[in-house]
Amino acid sequence: MLARAEIQRLVGEYPRPVRIGAVGSHSALDIADGAVQEGFATVVLAEKGREATYARYYRSVRDLKGTLLRGCVDEVWSYPRFRDLAAPASQERLRSAGVLLVPNRALSSYVPLSTIEEELTVPIVGSRALLRIEEREERENYYTLLDAAKIPAPERLPSPREIDGLAIVKLPHATRRLERGFFTAASPDEFDRKKAQLLKDRVITETDLANARIERYVVGPVFNFNFFFSPLVPRDDGLELLGVDERRESSLDGLVRLPAAQQLELAESERIPAYTVVGHGSLTVRESVLEEVFRIGERFVDAARARSPPGILGPFTLQTCLDKDGNPTVFDVAARIGGGTNIHLGVGHPYGNALWRTPMSSGRRIALEVRRAIEEDRLGEIVT
Repeated sequence: MLARAEIQRLVGEYPRPVRIGAVGSHSALDIADGAVQEGFATVVLAEKGREATYARYYRSVRDLKGTLLRGCVDEVWSYPRFRDLAAPASQERLRSAGVLLVPNRALSSYVPLSTIEEELTVPIVGSRALLRIEEREERENYYTLLDAAKIPAPERLPSPREIDGLAIVKLPHATRRLERGFFTAASPDEFDRKKAQLLKDRVITETDLANARIERYVVGPVFNFNFFFSPLVPRDDGLELLGVDERRESSLDGLVRLPAAQQLELAESERIPAYTVVGHGSLTVRESVLEEVFRIGERFVDAARARSPPGILGPFTLQTCLDKDGNPTVFDVAARIGGGTNIHLGVGHPYGNALWRTPMSSGRRIALEVRRAIEEDRLGEIVT
């Protein structure tokens, strides 16, 4: 892992004004929109062939005085492949331009984690060391942290032979590694049938299946709680809930809209839903549940700090299922900006807005943290 002291030294030498950058996918628009709201210039790092959203449709247009008239992306830097953004010449360009990199899932999926941890000498606004916990096959992963924090998580089943009720099998998609090859099974026989079909369809691989995590399925609605933790304020004031979202997954969401009779008319392979995230929706949660939501957020922050100092910095998401009594079970964690925060884009979210008395999106909250850190000469405290 790169020494944090070295990153802090680099950011101390950064030119002013700094710029805020992100990989061009996932939640880059939220990051860019929030940055320009707080007066920062923005840079999106895109892969050639995938840059039009940022370079054309959301490019910044400013008047002669620099006032932003439309858009939110000031510059797009394109690379043959996303991972090329970590090449030495690219890193030098990022540092020379004063770019602070906000990590999203695209960064940690397209750039090898070992490169981010050991070679990417560009200041990251957030928790560089915690990006790896999202990889379920790692010995130290988000389940480790949830256990340390005493946060309820789904029960793990040691093998397919132990399936004695509805379970979900978690593994990556065979070819689209950013996506899921998840499937459900209620018995060993159903597991074997679905496994055979998905292998045939090249949705999963034997290698990934050997490392898959099998969990007892938790029945209930899903709430993704988008938190923010600031090290710039007293610990008791550090945790904020900015918003809540839910996923739209294809083909799962399409299947559940069909009556059962029509589902049974589908071809066998089409009856197995895909869990590919294609969008998000905005949610609120019953207020009597919020107390426990904040409790698990606080416990997660404390556990992360104890196991991997400095712990969580900035945004993180706890993906949670609530049972009929409102009790949360956390089944996934993002130790960086979540995939659904674009629902906050431009208008904020009821929870962030209620706290800050102004439209406060996740992207804007990150930029606000950067601005406050610069004003207080504490930028080194929010980067790794």
